[in-house]
Parts: sequence; C-alpha cells; structure tokens
Amino acid sequence: MASRSMGEDGSWSTARLPQARLVRALTVAAWGVGLMHVSGCAETEFGPRLAFAIPQKFESATTVKAPNVSRWWTRFQSAELNGLMDVANIENLDIAAAVAQLKQADAQAQITGAALWPALAYSESSQRLRSSGSTAAERNSFNKVINASYIVDVWGQNRDALEVALRTASASAYQVEVVRLATRASVVDNFLIYAANRERTTVATENLRNAERLLGVIRQRQAVGTASELDIAQQQSLVEIQRASIPPLRQATEAARTALAILIGKPVQAVQLTTRGVRRLRLPTVAPGLPTTLLVRRPDIRSAEQNLAAADANVAVARKAFLPSIQLTGQAGFQSSVLSALLRPESFIYAVAAGVTQPIFEGGRLRGQLALNEAQRQQLLESYRKSIVSALTDVENALVAVRENAARETAQRVAVLAARRALDLSEERLRQGTIDLTTLLNTQNTLFQAEDTLIQIRLARLQAAASLYQALGGDWEEPVAAPPVP
Repeated sequence: MASRSMGEDGSWSTARLPQARLVRALTVAAWGVGLMHVSGCAETEFGPRLAFAIPQKFESATTVKAPNVSRWWTRFQSAELNGLMDVANIENLDIAAAVAQLKQADAQAQITGAALWPALAYSESSQRLRSSGSTAAERNSFNKVINASYIVDVWGQNRDALEVALRTASASAYQVEVVRLATRASVVDNFLIYAANRERTTVATENLRNAERLLGVIRQRQAVGTASELDIAQQQSLVEIQRASIPPLRQATEAARTALAILIGKPVQAVQLTTRGVRRLRLPTVAPGLPTTLLVRRPDIRSAEQNLAAADANVAVARKAFLPSIQLTGQAGFQSSVLSALLRPESFIYAVAAGVTQPIFEGGRLRGQLALNEAQRQQLLESYRKSIVSALTDVENALVAVRENAARETAQRVAVLAARRALDLSEERLRQGTIDLTTLLNTQNTLFQAEDTLIQIRLARLQAAASLYQALGGDWEEPVAAPPVP
C-alpha cells in the first residue's frame, strides 16, 4: 500500500499510486457528490425550430430557376464600377475591421482550447540560507523543477467552452461576408446615384439652354410688338428656376463621389469618374430561385445560426458548472544542497496530487448563470427566426420593385416623348402667334419634369436590381466551413 499525506491545500499526494487509478477513484467520488445537482438541471433537447413554414416559391417570382450571382456588379457593364469594386474589396476599412474581429475570435478559440491540454512550467532557483542563534549555520538549496497541472474534462465542460469559441469564430467569419456584401451594395448604390445625378445635371443644363433660347424668341416677339414685358418676366422666371435646380444636383453628385471615396478607403481626390448617366448602364436580370436557398446563401442567416449554436453550447457549459471538477498536479525535478550533486539520481524528487472541487452553496449564482444563458439562447433563437423572415421579405420587396419600376419606366418614356412633341408644337405655334405664352410655359415645365422623373425612375430600377442581388446573399462562393466537433 502506497503511503499518502495530506498537503496544505487539502489535496492528497502520493509517490506510488498510479495516476490512472487515482483519476478513476476521484471520478467515481465526484459522481456521487454531483448527482444531486445534475438531477436538478438535466439538459433538455433543443433545436432551432422555426415557427412557420418556408414558402415553396417567392410570391412575386415568375421562375424558380437557381440564381446566377457570380460577380453580379459586372452585369451593369461599367468598367469604372468594376474598378471601384476591385479596390473596395481590398481597401475598404469596414471589411478590414471585420477581418480583424475574425482574427480576435480565432485567437479566443485558441485561448479557450488551451484548457484541454495540461499546463507545463519550468522553474529554477538557487538559495543560500543562514539560521540565527549561537549555533548559526549556513546551507544552500538548488532546485530545477518542472511543474504540471491538468483539469480533467470528465463532463466535457471545457470541450463545450471550446465549441462556443469555435461557433463564435464561425459567426465572425460569416459576419465578414455580411460586411463585404453591404460594402459592395453601397458601392453600386452610390455609383448609380452619382451617374443619375450627373445625367440629371446634364438634362437640367440642356433644359436651361432651351428655356434661354425660348426667352430669346419672346424678346424677338416683343421687338415686333407681339409680346409684353409680362411674357418676358414669366419666361425669365422659368429660366432662373431651371438654373437654380442645377446646384443641388451637382452637390448630390459630389456627395455620392465622396461616399465612394470612403468605401474604397481613399481620399476623394483619388475618385475621378467619367460616367455621365444611368441610361447607358445595362439593366441586369436575375432569377431569385427557391426561398429555402436563402438559409444557406445569406451570410447574415448563417451568422445568426452559428451564434445560436454557440449560445446552446453556453447553456451546456452553465449546466456542467454544477458538477465537480478534478484537477491533477505534478512536480518533478532535482533538489540538492550541493550544486555538484544536483543532477545525480539521489537528488531526483517528484510529487503527484489530485483534488476535487464540488460547488455546494453559492447563493444561487450558478442557477442564475444557467437561467441567463438559457434566456440569451432564446433571444438568439428569435433573432435567427427574424433574420429568415427579413431575408424572405427583402427578396419579395426587391422583386416587386423590379417589376413595378419596369412598368413605370415604360410609361414614363411614353410621357417624355409626348411632352417633347408637345413642346415642339407649342414653340411652332408660338412663332405663328396661335397660342399664348402660358401654354408654352406649362409645356416646358411638363417636359423638364418628365425628363428628370425618367432618370429617377431608371435609377430606382437599377437600384432595385442591385437590392435583389443583395437580398439573395450576394456572390460569396462557398459557405464558411462549419467548425469541427471538439
């Protein structure tokens, strides 16, 4: 029978009892002590069940063909937009921050996983002691020791904690794709706004020249006595109104250019664009596919799913905190009072110790932590459900916007052609003196507003197409690999 002694920390130490037998004995004892707590917090089955059925197809979709969204921004056929996107993918500061957060989550997983391994430390000391008294003596002490400690993960608590960290890191990886998708959508949106306002400025400038030309016609009529000062004042008012509409358009154009500079992480001086309008851009089309594909295509849904899995593992960690923990410690090395004899066999020392810690009373802290983790899991479950509902709604809204803006643009093109024809006829009859100036002014206003509205509708249609690509999850090619089971 090996001799054992109680240490100062209350643990038993032995020199001969095999470690495996000691662990088994302590494990059996810990089971007996912890059963009363385990019975009060038995784990119940949990799954991220939805409270609704996923629709068979999108209500506003005309086909269930799988979407083709590879490099979707290139479908607008703008070399400048493609160049901006290439820079944004590398230089965008929000993406860089998201990547840094992912690295933090990976590092945290590494820290958490370290608990599954024993900790080793080496220590070396040299000491010279002198005792007091009439028979004072001096002695030396030399030590070279390796210390080891290990928490036996009997219940899998450390493995559950590692799973929490891995799931959190996986959620961060999906969040990088969320930020990347939002960045790409913002680049496209601001580029379209810039192009639309450039075109609106061009049209407004042309309308200003037309208004000034008609003002010259009215002045010619005044010279021959067929127009009054009131006619000139009215046309002059229209000219100035049209002139005043141009600066806000130029300001909106520059604001979009500034926003693009922020998105590519460069000063505004680095963004010099030659795009002049949205009517030159190609209108892309995409099939939405099946609603169920959003569950794997949308990075925000995948991120919410991983956060939910992490919360579920957190609940398991909180449950297992009620169980006893077993810690093994060991020490081996050399100790001698003579340096020359330090590394001899007779100077070898070692000690093995094991301890069991069982929570008995902590004022409800552990049960409160369990209740907190369960409530957090429920919150993330509702967030996961909401992300799915939001994704389905985003696609439906984008499909409706694509359809209705297409119909609206068709009708507005007819309105612009009619307004332009009406202005040509009004100008001709004004020269003939068969209509009054009020009719001409109304016709001018109608054409100016119709042309400006047509550009805005074209912008809305292109933005709706971009929103549909974004709602479908963008073009990230492969889902992030699920974390391995610890």
